[in-house]
Amino acid sequence: MLAKLHSVTLDGIEAIICEVEVDVGRGGFDKSIIVGLPDAAVKESIERVRSAVLNSGYTYPKKQSLVNLAPADVKKAGPAFDLPIALGMLAGQNVFSNPALKEYVIVGELALDGRVRAVNGILSMAMAAAKHGFKKIIVPLENAREAAVVENIEVFGMGSLTQVVAMFEGSLELDSTVVDIEKLFNTASNYNVDFADVKGQESVKRALTIAAAGGHNIIMIGPPGAGKTMLSQRLATILPPLSLAESLETTRIYSSVGLLDKEEALLAKRPVRMPHHSSSGPALVGGGTIPRPGELSLAHYGILFLDEFAEFPRHVLELIRQPLEDNYVNISRAKGTTRFPADFMLVAAMNPCPCGYYGSDVRACKCSPNQIEKYMSKISGPLMDRIDIHIEVPAVSFGKLRSKTEQIDSAAIRKQVQLARQIQNRRLSNGKVMTNAAMSHKEVEKFCPLNEYAEQMLKSAMSEFGLSGRAHDKICKVARTIADLENNENISAEYIAEAISYRRLDRKF
Repeated sequence: MLAKLHSVTLDGIEAIICEVEVDVGRGGFDKSIIVGLPDAAVKESIERVRSAVLNSGYTYPKKQSLVNLAPADVKKAGPAFDLPIALGMLAGQNVFSNPALKEYVIVGELALDGRVRAVNGILSMAMAAAKHGFKKIIVPLENAREAAVVENIEVFGMGSLTQVVAMFEGSLELDSTVVDIEKLFNTASNYNVDFADVKGQESVKRALTIAAAGGHNIIMIGPPGAGKTMLSQRLATILPPLSLAESLETTRIYSSVGLLDKEEALLAKRPVRMPHHSSSGPALVGGGTIPRPGELSLAHYGILFLDEFAEFPRHVLELIRQPLEDNYVNISRAKGTTRFPADFMLVAAMNPCPCGYYGSDVRACKCSPNQIEKYMSKISGPLMDRIDIHIEVPAVSFGKLRSKTEQIDSAAIRKQVQLARQIQNRRLSNGKVMTNAAMSHKEVEKFCPLNEYAEQMLKSAMSEFGLSGRAHDKICKVARTIADLENNENISAEYIAEAISYRRLDRKF
């Protein structure tokens, strides 16, 4: 007998609805086989299904069977087809009969004793099911809360094969899983760090506030122990909270690679990724035989913090140049191209020389001019050109470290940032959240008018520092953000002057 069900496979982070056809017990096959471009994990489903069916107390077909996964030209990967194949085997033997079976999308890995194990990418799968008009989805119990954040679809979390069969037989009634998204955000969006922890560094806090307000990339250069890492770790606390749409997009990236905490149904805080400087190119941008998102995509709508920036191999750093402008990563393979979103803020930190104390008042630098030049040249000019704000981070004096003066906290800075973002959203509104950093050249010309004095100041800086056309736009964008923080529609000369001061490191590269 032929049984038909629906399941889902992942292509990158995108989910594709598949039809599972199980032709049971007609014979004519040397062994039970799966066709439809299955990978190794899918091919092995037959053996897991056999043991799960028998150990759950059901009869496994004595004759060999054929399983077809359609569409046949799409690669099927992962163990999520175990549960629908097992149900197809049982339905094909008339163990249960339920005409509503075709109304469900079913995913889940089976243990040999019939338990249903969690799988990756459930959020994308549930979103695809809802998009294609399905009203119900069966998922592993551990994944139920994650899938339940998707609207317009009922989610049934299952712990075992026998439980699923009992539901279709009508002997077990189950309620669908429901989650309170607002409550999830309120409980999971709290940070345990704060800008109030940082003593001194007022100029750097100012630069980070501007970066957060306009979505600008920033690099900090200073001696060891000046607080670069500490400041970077607190940058997320002043960014606007994730919207539901941003959270869903980010969560499904983490879900697809199994990095989502099973206790969390959604990511409620902006991700902060801190890859080590020994990371390879594929680890940073993504890759693999079956393409997986890398650190750039895992930092989507969050922060990519690259500490010891100059210690990354130069060819690895060059890989992030294009994603910085396009906000996505393309991974090309023979079978096609997979695109991963990568809309992140780059925060880089580095020492000014190999010993770390060039230009410092705390300790004398031991590096020769050639060593300093070689160290700084590890960062290419084109890459530095794509970073909006360059800020030097001096060492903090003993007096400031021991000061009892109350520091401004993250909540107060976040309020400033949110007000500036609201101004930008109204100005650049085109159906999605926009920041000054994302403005096109035409938008820069339209929204960043300069008076005569500011124009002359920018012209002099371009000539003196040898800045590029891209740097020109970056200065205008940063000045626009500074004006927004001051709730001023006009970009005055003082705003341009401050924006120019954040490009002085261009002369060193």
